[in-house]
Amino acid sequence: MTDSELRERLAQLRIEHRDLDAAIEAIASSASPDQLRIARLKRQKLRLRDDIAAIEDRIVPDIIA
Repeated sequence: MTDSELRERLAQLRIEHRDLDAAIEAIASSASPDQLRIARLKRQKLRLRDDIAAIEDRIVPDIIA
């Protein structure tokens, strides 16, 4: 993947991450929140966060000083 493709994918993942955050909040604030669904969404959100971190590492590699 090129740098611009990585940046585009990173933007998409961040949007998905925010959407999951909103979905979790909406479910949690309902009258009878579905705890299993919330747990699944949180796991999905963590996987997205890992993907985001991996792409960020590819875009800006660590430099050992």
